[in-house]
Amino acid sequence: MKLRLPNTYVLLFALLALIAAATWIVPGGRFETELVNGKKVIIPGSFHLVEAQPQGLVALLTAPIKGFVEAALIIGFVLTVGGAFAVLQRTEAIDAMIKSVARAHSRSALVRMLVIPVFVTLFSLGGATFGMAEEAIPFVLIFIPLALALRLDTLTGVAIPFVGSQVGFATAFLNPFNVGVAQGIAGVPLFSGIGYRALCWALATGLTVAFLMWWAARIRRAPELSPTFAMDQERRKTLDLASFEQFAGMTRRHRVVLWLFAATLAVMIGGVVKFGWYIEEIAALFLVMALAVGAVARLSADEFMAAFLHGARDLVGTALVIALAKGTVILMREGQIIDTLLDALAPLVASSTPVLAAQKMFVIQSVINFFIHSGTGQAALTMPIMAPLADLVGVTRQTAVLAFQFGELTTPIIPTSGITVGVLALSGVPFGTWLRWMLPLQAIYLAMALALLAGAALMHW
Repeated sequence: MKLRLPNTYVLLFALLALIAAATWIVPGGRFETELVNGKKVIIPGSFHLVEAQPQGLVALLTAPIKGFVEAALIIGFVLTVGGAFAVLQRTEAIDAMIKSVARAHSRSALVRMLVIPVFVTLFSLGGATFGMAEEAIPFVLIFIPLALALRLDTLTGVAIPFVGSQVGFATAFLNPFNVGVAQGIAGVPLFSGIGYRALCWALATGLTVAFLMWWAARIRRAPELSPTFAMDQERRKTLDLASFEQFAGMTRRHRVVLWLFAATLAVMIGGVVKFGWYIEEIAALFLVMALAVGAVARLSADEFMAAFLHGARDLVGTALVIALAKGTVILMREGQIIDTLLDALAPLVASSTPVLAAQKMFVIQSVINFFIHSGTGQAALTMPIMAPLADLVGVTRQTAVLAFQFGELTTPIIPTSGITVGVLALSGVPFGTWLRWMLPLQAIYLAMALALLAGAALMHW
């Protein structure tokens, strides 16, 4: 009998029940706070016990509804941006850009050499800017035959879109679904620290490219070394290279849509940096982008709304996760146990230096990611605890957000991740085979994350 973990919603509601029960056992407590640069921070050493407020069945059942109310701004933001990106995808401009490069692989040795660096960078950029994650799954069906045509293997074809987008998501610098939400909850200026995050993204993407280039060179020399060699041989018998040639190329509309998308990102950066834009303004900007690209692509009103609602509908599950996660915070807050838990958790994270404290936070987030791998939901669940905890252990809240992000570097090897399971099912690669192949790259990510967190902590970033 296989061990199967409950889904995220069941886990979160179980956590709600545990927290409600804990309010009857854990003593109430409170830290004194003070304003520092307009931000309320905890005064270390000021913890004291207060009267507990046990939470009963009614509080448990109403917590998710209260969570919806308190997280309404974030939920509205996620649904709006999700709908906007669905309209962008409906124009097929991004697909066209990728297919046009894929078609060129057979015509140029330079293109063949650049296939891995270019595509990994593009998918990583998608993860870093608009949160590309599940959207990468269909591209596996394009890149497996492309990899086989280039005398590579199925693993490479899977890794280019899947690992590329996931590493970009985990090291994002403009992703509204993890960076934006986490910074908003932590009380950090939206998309601040973009320079260091861009460095993290570039390094992580570069290491991913280097690993895949090394693997590609190895497989070209000795194809039988690939764990999927037998599978690859069977697939090559039915490989249809003509499918890459049938694509007619990018149209003028596709190019205009891509320029509009790039302009939206530029305006967003300018608005955040110069005018202090927050969630409302950014959501409105993406709504304008959706209307603009819909007009350029000549989508009818029905087509536009169908795409927008489809994108928003796909994120309803994320909205539920956010509400449930927010409900856990509400129960802890109303039960007066948040500060008690912070006081108990601080010694586990605190270290002789902020460097070790930041690295411990990363390990904790990686463990949580095994159970809850919605970037937005995980931010809603953990940042209300991790942000004030960072104040207690001498780590900046900006670094705490980075530790949260890096926790998602383990997503490509997590069997509880719907994206990972979906990609492997689509490609036919057994999980054990994929895990063994990915472990060296995961070790590289681990070393990179620890080093970058050390740098952030030393700079008091």
